[in-house]
Amino acid sequence: MTTIARATDTLTRDALAVLQPGFTGTTAPDWLLRRLDEGLASVALFGRNVRTPEQVAALTAQLRAGREDVLVAIDEEGGDVTRLEVRTGSSFPGNLALGAVDDVGLTREVAAELGRRLADCGVNLNWAPSADVNSNPDNPVIGVRSFGAGTDLVARHTAAYVTGLQSSGVAACTKHFPGHGDTGVDSHHAVPRIDVDGDVLAARDLVPFRAAIAAGSRAVMSAHILAPALDADRPATLSRRVLTDLLRGELGYQGLIVTDGIEMRAIAGTYGIERGSVLAIAAGADAICVGGGLSDEDTVRRLSDALVAAVRSGELPEERLADAAERVRALAGWAAANRPDGRAGDTADTEVGLRAARRALRLTGADGFTPLTEPPYVAALTPVANIAVGDETPWGIAAELSRLLPGTETGSFTGPDAGGEVLAAAGKRRIVAVVRDEHRHPWMAAALDTLLAARPDTLVVEMGVPRAEPRGSLHLATHGAARVCGRAAAEAVAGA
Repeated sequence: MTTIARATDTLTRDALAVLQPGFTGTTAPDWLLRRLDEGLASVALFGRNVRTPEQVAALTAQLRAGREDVLVAIDEEGGDVTRLEVRTGSSFPGNLALGAVDDVGLTREVAAELGRRLADCGVNLNWAPSADVNSNPDNPVIGVRSFGAGTDLVARHTAAYVTGLQSSGVAACTKHFPGHGDTGVDSHHAVPRIDVDGDVLAARDLVPFRAAIAAGSRAVMSAHILAPALDADRPATLSRRVLTDLLRGELGYQGLIVTDGIEMRAIAGTYGIERGSVLAIAAGADAICVGGGLSDEDTVRRLSDALVAAVRSGELPEERLADAAERVRALAGWAAANRPDGRAGDTADTEVGLRAARRALRLTGADGFTPLTEPPYVAALTPVANIAVGDETPWGIAAELSRLLPGTETGSFTGPDAGGEVLAAAGKRRIVAVVRDEHRHPWMAAALDTLLAARPDTLVVEMGVPRAEPRGSLHLATHGAARVCGRAAAEAVAGA
């Protein structure tokens, strides 16, 4: 049965206001427009909702016809995690590339241009940047999404990103509080645990969030991680000690607190999405992100009904829900007041992402390297993509290299026989091996062993975290797999 909210039903309107749901399709379904009229204040866009910038602009205009101050959120980090360019790869390098350059002015410029493009599409809340310090090199879900492994580096670039993004009228949502960098488990699948003492967390992981707060980040996203030094019983998203006592109290943050996707297994597999949503709001969260996997009206009904029932049973204080809803509306008001006036295109810097990718490129062995003039064979040694990145977005350098060296051929390889399969497929062509986090994948390292033993003139392009020792006749570290990173590497290979 569908919950029907009356105009005077404040409780139901507040329950809808704290949800940030997704939907399917490239136009707004009727149920979503109806829910906006009933109190829903936010809508989330994912890759499945995006075809072209013009189509997204029409979609957001449709949403605003239903509610003028609606928050339209998206997960557009740039780099490996892109929704606006999900089918082509991003025009912006990700955080690791920006950290490698270490020019805070450039990071600010990249974020401002990314924000300008979002604003032109009618998006006003971006679930970015990642402020995680990637202290665990084997982290399966953060990696190139982090500015790096140094606390101060991450802090200054997080602040620059927040400032740049919000200069375009798009609210930043700094994530994943209190820090997802020292994890060996992906919270899409299970609950990661960080077993370090509170002093380490304060000196390492919390510093970038303090910088983001000082820079005025309008939103912060919680992580589904268990940090026993902070709360031994509940993950951060459901922990009052983390969200209220630490983030609100100790760090003095007064903006919107958004949960990471509530349907991720770390929460859904342990508490269920209804119970998880109630516990999150009770703990101090203000908005529930949902829709990456569950994107229908029934999900919105289940969550709003669960929140209403929790208030009526006394489990969730009505004033806590009302406060959360008011914080959502306050951010919506800020976004509406800061909406660009239509002249943002006058300040566009469409090449800033490519310039940044070129500056992030690191070459080893370049002194004796002669650029290729004949089309090579590009072998992509392809790992399983994590859910945050997805497997729909293309990566590598083959497309860009084909433009510079027509006739370039390519193939994707994985598993213990990858090296031999590449040699057979490449024939006499020069091999360009493209890898992603070689240090995390023994099969990938073994494939390179095979290739370099048989073909020592093989070029190696590392598009993940460049932790493995550089090897190959030329080693190129791009610090990310965005389309512009691939273009920068292809230019170096072809001497363009």
